[in-house]
Amino acid sequence: MLDWVTNPEIWVGFFTLVALEIVLGIDNIIFISILAGKLPPEQRDKARVLGLAAALITRLLLLFALSWVVRLNTPLFAVFGHEISGRDLILILGGLFLLAKSVTEIGHTMDASEKPGKKPAAMSFASVIVQIMLLDIVFSLDSIITAVGLVNELGVMVAAVTVAVLVMLFASGPISRFVDTHPSIKMLAMAFLVLIGAVLVAEGFDQHIPKGYIYFAMAFSVVVELLNIRLRSRNAKHGGSEPNMK
Repeated sequence: MLDWVTNPEIWVGFFTLVALEIVLGIDNIIFISILAGKLPPEQRDKARVLGLAAALITRLLLLFALSWVVRLNTPLFAVFGHEISGRDLILILGGLFLLAKSVTEIGHTMDASEKPGKKPAAMSFASVIVQIMLLDIVFSLDSIITAVGLVNELGVMVAAVTVAVLVMLFASGPISRFVDTHPSIKMLAMAFLVLIGAVLVAEGFDQHIPKGYIYFAMAFSVVVELLNIRLRSRNAKHGGSEPNMK
């Protein structure tokens, strides 16, 4: 019964899956952070916790409905000769929603920067949670498909997904506060969401883009922007001009 405890292959699969789930959850954290930032400060932590709790519940429900997830690959109809399955439809609609949301947020941010006295439109707590839950379904689907392809044991998948979401929960607070403090990072994060939305739509049309390239580009952009922030801070202390590394 407890043979898995001494089985190194299961532990390797577990830690590999945890790492992959955390990486795949980065876009989820970014989206939750930006949406939570639209709420009053006293509601943001609650929104992040509820958003990630919804992500965990969605992932676990999908894991326990693996037969349904597998059937999502069955073609439903064809568009211009391309077969569209239930999974494709979810990815396309989710990607379009993410594109529309992120482009709208970029527009609001630009408008606010041009009109400093203008406050951004407030969102209700319920509206934020509903939007988080809708995108959780899309992000969870990608996450579960990865889990099923990597590990065969349901218990290992459940444990890995749970640990990954708990890590994301602890990381979401500092990440959200950092994004809120640095407008350039927030703009970069919204640009990432545009990229992720486009990738989801492409995946829905069976145009597969290696995730490694995407995450490397995102990581490289973040490192460059962090260096820019450090240099701007150093120049501000010494009264120098602001450098531009971009």
